[in-house]
Amino acid sequence: MNYNKTLGKLGEDIAIRFLKYKGYKVIEKNFSCRYGEIDIIAQNSKFLIFVEVKTRTNLNYGKPVEAVNKIKINHLYKATKYYLYKRRKSDIPIRFDVIEVFISKNYCKVNHIKKID
Repeated sequence: MNYNKTLGKLGEDIAIRFLKYKGYKVIEKNFSCRYGEIDIIAQNSKFLIFVEVKTRTNLNYGKPVEAVNKIKINHLYKATKYYLYKRRKSDIPIRFDVIEVFISKNYCKVNHIKKID
């Protein structure tokens, strides 16, 4: 596994622990279809939440959330629509979030951005 995939998997694992700590129920991770991949699907008392996780060790290429551009959001929407169809979940409110994970030698910081558009 290459460095970026390893870093991404670590970030997803940290994001899952963070969500569970905050009281979310993690339904599925790495749901993949022809439209793209959804990193984490979680649920709280109000929403089914589709989470994109972005992990960085520095800000050389900008904030992680900046990598979630219109093209990525479009793929996320299409993959979500497909997921809802396949799992027959049409009557539950949904939300799209981004979790930024910053990792360095001395710390790990998680930033949960709720309701992206």
